[in-house]
Amino acid sequence: MAAWETVGEHRCFGGVQRFHRHDSAAIGLPMRFALFLPPQALDGGQRVPLLVCLAGLTCTEETFTMKAGAQRLAAELGLALLMPDTSPRGANVPGESEAWDFGVGAGFYLDATQAPWSRHWRMESWLMTELLPQVWAQAPVRQDRTGITGHSMGGHGALTLALRHPGVFASVSALAPICAPMQCPWGVKAFGGYLGEDRGTWAAHDASALMRAQRSVPYPQGILVDQGLADKFLAEQLHPQALEAACAAIGQPLTLRRHAGYDHGYYFIASVIDDHLRHHVATLRA
Repeated sequence: MAAWETVGEHRCFGGVQRFHRHDSAAIGLPMRFALFLPPQALDGGQRVPLLVCLAGLTCTEETFTMKAGAQRLAAELGLALLMPDTSPRGANVPGESEAWDFGVGAGFYLDATQAPWSRHWRMESWLMTELLPQVWAQAPVRQDRTGITGHSMGGHGALTLALRHPGVFASVSALAPICAPMQCPWGVKAFGGYLGEDRGTWAAHDASALMRAQRSVPYPQGILVDQGLADKFLAEQLHPQALEAACAAIGQPLTLRRHAGYDHGYYFIASVIDDHLRHHVATLRA
C-alpha cells in the first residue's frame, strides 16, 4: 500500500483537515488530495461514512476544502470528506497549461486514450482503482457507506463515475454539473482531446447518455442536483434539462432545484452544501 505524505494538518470543528500527497502508479506522478475526518473518527473512534467531493475546472484539492464550508456540518453528522485534485501536474506535456478548460486543472475524471494525454491523464483509474481503495484501507471510513458529489466538471465526474461504477457509491448528488458534455463546448473540447474524434466513445462519459442507457433505476433513493439560474454557464455548458429528461425516461428520482439569482461560484455552493451533506447522510446512515 502506497505511503501518504502529509503536507498539511489543521484542527477543524473538532475533527482534522489533512492535505496529503502520494506517488500514483495510475498517473505516474505525485498526486494530491485532502481528507477531512470528523471528531467521531479520531483517536480510535468509529469508522464513518465517506463523501467524495470533486471540484471543477481550474481547481485543486484545496478549492472545495477551503471554500464550500462543508466541514462544520460534516463534523456534526460524523461524515468524512475526500477532496482529490482535478488533474495530473508536472507532466510537462506540451500545451498542458495553455487553456484553463483543458489539460492541467481539467482532467474531466476520465482516462485519456489519445497521445500525449493517455500517459498521465488517467483520473478515473486514479480515483477508482488507487485513491479510493487506499482511503478505504488506511483511513477510518466505511467502504460500504461511500457517496459522491461534485461541482461543475466535478458534478460531471460525480454523475458519470456513479453510473459507470455501480455498487461503489451508495449516494450521489451534484452542484451545477456539466450534465451533457457531448452537447457543450467544454465537453466537446475535452472529449475530442482526451478520447479522440470518434464520438461513439464519448457517450460512456456523458451523464445524460449514461442515464438513458440504464436498464434499471440506479439510485432509487434519489439524486439531488442544485443549479443557479444566474449561472453564466447554464445555457451553453451545463444543460440540466438533458439530465432531467434522461432521469424521467428511466424513472430515476431526481430532485433538480433551480435557484433564482445564484451564479456558478462557491457562494452558491456554500449556500446549498448543507442540503447535500444531509442528502448523503440520509442514505449513508440508513
